Amino acid sequence: MGEIWTSAALRRRSQHQPAQRSFGLRPKRLGETLLQGQAISGDHLMRALVLQQHQRASLGDILVSEGWAERSTVLMALAQQYQMQTVNLSGRPLSKRLLERKPVDFWLGHCIAPWMQLGSTVIFAIAHPEQRTHLRQLLAPSFGDIRFVLTDEDAIRTGVARHMQHSLVHRAVTKTPNAYSCRDLMSPRRCRMVCLILISAVLAFALAPKTIFLGLTALAMLSLLLFTSLRLAGLIHALGKRGKSADSRTGPTPRKLKRLPRLSVLVPLYKEADISRDLLRRLGKLSYPRSLLEIFLVLEEHDAVTRAAVQAVTLPDWIKVIEVPANGTLKTKPRAMNYALEFCRGDLVGVWDAEDAPQGNQLEQVAKAFASADKNVACFQGVLDYYNPTANWLARCFTLEYASWFRLILPAMSRLGLVLPLGGTTMFIRRSVLQEVGGWDAHNVTEDADLGVRLYRAGYETRMLPATTYEEANCRIWPWVKQRSRWLKGFMITYLVHMQRPGRLVQDLGWRKFFGFQFFFIGAVGQFLFAPVLWTYWIVWFGSPHPITTALGPSVLSLFFAVMVACELTSICVATAAAFVIKRPSLALCAPTLLFYFPLGTIAAYKALRELLNRPFFWDKTHHGFHSDLPSPPAPRVLSDPQPHAAIGSQTPLKYDL
Repeated sequence: MGEIWTSAALRRRSQHQPAQRSFGLRPKRLGETLLQGQAISGDHLMRALVLQQHQRASLGDILVSEGWAERSTVLMALAQQYQMQTVNLSGRPLSKRLLERKPVDFWLGHCIAPWMQLGSTVIFAIAHPEQRTHLRQLLAPSFGDIRFVLTDEDAIRTGVARHMQHSLVHRAVTKTPNAYSCRDLMSPRRCRMVCLILISAVLAFALAPKTIFLGLTALAMLSLLLFTSLRLAGLIHALGKRGKSADSRTGPTPRKLKRLPRLSVLVPLYKEADISRDLLRRLGKLSYPRSLLEIFLVLEEHDAVTRAAVQAVTLPDWIKVIEVPANGTLKTKPRAMNYALEFCRGDLVGVWDAEDAPQGNQLEQVAKAFASADKNVACFQGVLDYYNPTANWLARCFTLEYASWFRLILPAMSRLGLVLPLGGTTMFIRRSVLQEVGGWDAHNVTEDADLGVRLYRAGYETRMLPATTYEEANCRIWPWVKQRSRWLKGFMITYLVHMQRPGRLVQDLGWRKFFGFQFFFIGAVGQFLFAPVLWTYWIVWFGSPHPITTALGPSVLSLFFAVMVACELTSICVATAAAFVIKRPSLALCAPTLLFYFPLGTIAAYKALRELLNRPFFWDKTHHGFHSDLPSPPAPRVLSDPQPHAAIGSQTPLKYDL
């Protein structure tokens, strides 16, 4: 029988067999080396070579991602092919002095790390030996004499992350430029100023109640009309474009997609042990080529519950775990994503939430959308829907609200060329653009909406993607209020940040987008914040006198009632239309009950206003896992890859038999 070419066998052959290159022979290619050593079958090699013609991926990555070869075996074959020594980085700490000669993004971006120094020679561990010439040119000015050894890519990432942890955490927190970040917005001085304004308003109300109440009424009507205009635009757009795509503005005539891009998807997890099993099952349904896909499960270092749940499951090679260090007091989703962004190598970066169930071909749709879009289209926002809309009344109303927003209003805003606030999940963005605009604001609790505004300020645009991701509707009242209060607090912060210099905002956006910005943020927050003012007028409907009636007059009061009724009817019509758009017509019966659903937003708005002053960066966690997208979830299963895994950046080193 022929020798099975394992990692140990490859090592022995590379040590004892003479190098072919010394005899002037053509060095064997990777496939030949693996095939000769019986590490792969001829059928798998042929299939991998066919895939390589359509994918911008190395042969080794294709073989490993498809489960046709082990990574350690491919690494040893590469070592023999390039006549290089392999090393285990966990056996020797990296030199911090050498690492500090280059920024952390250099080491992670080129997947290289200084392993040791012998005299004047610096030995670097690399994962891609075909890049040696280019790397030598980049390193020579700073390091002089250079030698290379070979190791695994994840081992390099883990070693660099462990030794440059402070730098990575600092970059994650300060990635967004000061001018566009909220980290200094709510300083103690500004909080005192806001408190003084609120106290002054209360005193003014006590001295001149009718005048102040009239002013509040005007603000309430303005905010209600602004957001109702967006709802009306969505309804008109849906009726006018019935039967067509949700957003036709995806660019010029679709171009043929020659090769699929590499994709990186971040899945932030925090105290999500209950849904980890379902999450991995959903990810396993994706049809995108595994060699072009890397999914990062982003965990907080101190979250022992989620860490234990993830470690109990065997992960395939294309799903990796990143543990975000617990340095500092700030622990937010955007901070974690900024940290994980440093490890992404994809041309496009996407985000899914832990409870998301994306369509199996969603990533193919993303690739085609970017291939057909203009260069200034930097981001695509997918459609969000719920897989538990009939859990209870609150879930039904939440589903109608989401359907109205993602199926009607956002497509209309895109059609009008207005600023699109992103949805936080199922958004995909060019990685180069994301780095250019400063990633996510680590302090903003609605980092998605803020990023959407910054993209437009930088000259880019967002389009809607007609691909659906299903989520779990928050169907318990107090958790719903907490989630909505975080959103509204983030909207308040985002508005204040970008309105610090209104003239500059107009210059960046133009007048049309500037007014669209006002319509959304003032309307989204104001309709809830000032709603109690309008509620007081309903007492007149029941025959009770209103203290402001004499100041307004009967004609103006009648006009107020007409406007309020028209706005409520518009909201009901939009929700009804959305129910039919998502092919759940029975939900339309709940549309009139939204009159009792939206007042919950007022409770959330005042909770958000209070936290804006004393806890602006507090992330009110929304817990999921109470409903599954399947009636009875299957038992946990092994996706592939029987090798153990460890988190990138964790203190537990990755184990490779090199």
